[in-house]
Amino acid sequence: MTPEQKDQLRDAIRQQLANLETKAQALEEAAKPVALDQPIGRLSRMDAIANQALSDRVLAETRNRMLRLERALARLDADDGFGVCEACGEDISPGRLMAVPEAELCIHCAE
Repeated sequence: MTPEQKDQLRDAIRQQLANLETKAQALEEAAKPVALDQPIGRLSRMDAIANQALSDRVLAETRNRMLRLERALARLDADDGFGVCEACGEDISPGRLMAVPEAELCIHCAE
């Protein structure tokens, strides 16, 4: 991977992290517990609880992806095996890394 590609990838990871942070903040608000003293009907309350659970799950997935991206950025900055398939040892294609920067397997091993 060329230094220019690494710089592009570093910028893309940082942008994705910023976008995910914004998303996580909105999801945290949506995942807050449903107030029981709200004057809403039983079905509306059940719907609100279901939406809260969904927001909670999406928030957990968002935070998990942020952690994977942060680890990828640290490996990229440390030049610690970033872009090398953990299964076969071959280079992961730059196109795959641009699409999925946290990829630890080449496309063949991932299949």
